[in-house]
Amino acid sequence: MCNLQNQLTKAYFMACLSPKTPPILSVSPNSLFPSTKCIDYISCNAKNQVRKSPPVARTPRFSTSSGGQSLLQNERYSVTRRIKKQALRDSPEIMLRVNLDQCSKNGDLDEALRLYHEAKLNNIQLNVYHYNVLLYLCSLRSDDDGEEGLNPETLEKGFEIFKEMIINRVELNEATFTNVSRLAAAKEDPELAFNLIKKMKDQGIGPKLRSYGPALFGFCKKGMADEAYEVDSHMMDNQVSAEESELSVLLKVSSDVKREEKVYEMMHRLRATTRQVSEETAAIVEDWFLSERAAEVGLENWDMGKIKKGVLKGGGGWHGQGWLGGGDWRVVGTTMDEAGVCQSCGEKLVCIDIDPKETENFAKSLSELASKKEATTGFFQFQEWLQRHGPFDAVVDGANVGLANQHSFSFSQIKGVVNRLRELSPSKKLPLVVLHQNRVNGGPAQYPNNKKLLESWKKAGALYATPVGSNDDWYWLYAAVSSKCLLVTNDEMRDHLFNLLGNSFFPRWKEKHQVRLKPSSDGIRLHMPPPYSIVIQESEQGSWHIPTVTEDDLETPRQWLCATRARNSMPTP
Repeated sequence: MCNLQNQLTKAYFMACLSPKTPPILSVSPNSLFPSTKCIDYISCNAKNQVRKSPPVARTPRFSTSSGGQSLLQNERYSVTRRIKKQALRDSPEIMLRVNLDQCSKNGDLDEALRLYHEAKLNNIQLNVYHYNVLLYLCSLRSDDDGEEGLNPETLEKGFEIFKEMIINRVELNEATFTNVSRLAAAKEDPELAFNLIKKMKDQGIGPKLRSYGPALFGFCKKGMADEAYEVDSHMMDNQVSAEESELSVLLKVSSDVKREEKVYEMMHRLRATTRQVSEETAAIVEDWFLSERAAEVGLENWDMGKIKKGVLKGGGGWHGQGWLGGGDWRVVGTTMDEAGVCQSCGEKLVCIDIDPKETENFAKSLSELASKKEATTGFFQFQEWLQRHGPFDAVVDGANVGLANQHSFSFSQIKGVVNRLRELSPSKKLPLVVLHQNRVNGGPAQYPNNKKLLESWKKAGALYATPVGSNDDWYWLYAAVSSKCLLVTNDEMRDHLFNLLGNSFFPRWKEKHQVRLKPSSDGIRLHMPPPYSIVIQESEQGSWHIPTVTEDDLETPRQWLCATRARNSMPTP
């Protein structure tokens, strides 16, 4: 009986999602789903979702009569607007939305369902937002015991709400499809979850990364590798990039089904996407290298010329020619010394070059983004100033350096960093110090010594004061990128501003250009960028080094996974 109901449920939903025939409904109050030949609920225009107030005659804001009458008319107009806004805020639909948002925040499904049933009794019109909150709460993976997985009642309620959306001709969106896909995955039906994503695309709704999760993770959990690869391919076709969590489950299922070529592919995609991996992903990687299948695969004799050509083409750090060597792998946790030499196998890691064209394109996109964000504060003038006084060998985030390990702002600390950078500079040129105008004109800046110091930097063209209302982050970052130079700051550049720059090129640029400050017995010491790239590396001899993510603690060495195999295989010249 249960299997029959599941089959009917799936058949119903897939019929609902077919856009080929017009809707024909016949609903029985005792049936779980309406009987239907096909329901094209997407094409239905949900014009009746939101109640519209009758048009209100708009009072003219200005009157051609006397000044007193004009003021009276303006006052009436203002009062009318306030009343209308208050009425909108107090409308049943808005109050329901506010209360459902609170339920969503607290994860309170019971209260949300109570509000839902109360709204139906009071004939309150529910829109797609209300329904999506309810579906989201139903899709949360929690049962009565607090363990992972949905209980049957919650699952049934979620599909019942979805059925109501279809009956009421509610126009669905990406959040709707994603939440129902989660319900399907909780029902351990990743095929239904994937079909929902396909229908989403067919209806002109662009899937997001979260949309694919239920199907991808569901197939991987069941060991259905080919189906998981199909989801992955669908993602790429729709320009949706997999991140570490998606790549790690694809890596695991590939390892479990002994698809070594797919394991190799996922290793390189992790390298390009995340660079460093979490401990959970590192454990999956280690399990692969210690598996019987990993010991069986690999070229015993390889063409070193072809390997070197692959390394050159890839920019260094990997060759892309497949597994090299034979026999068991030796996998250990290790660290690198300051020169990038592995403390386990003795192999030296390489510094991977950044394509100059990539830097140029990044500088251009950064300029466009900063110009939009700083349109009213004079960013264009800063670019012109930089053209006249740059390029520089280093840029200093003055606010960050002046406050590093200090209770109050310290110009003397900035001075020490500036002098040290000048010593290191091949041209002996002063670095550019970027400070907000308030820092330059007020507070400690008014002390005679500091005033003299700032004046000397100004005369040398080594100080730029960002205007009031600006975000100085845009200025020092753009200066460093456009000058192709070092950037001195302890700012990890992780907030929303830097998230706008994407997660591909920017981390690589930071790694090669950011100089951080490290406290020492004699004040502040500069922690220069490492002479090697902190990224998954595959050597010409076939060994692998995988860095793990660490906290931003300069005193704690980064942990790496070192995977080597017996050197009983020899490359051919």
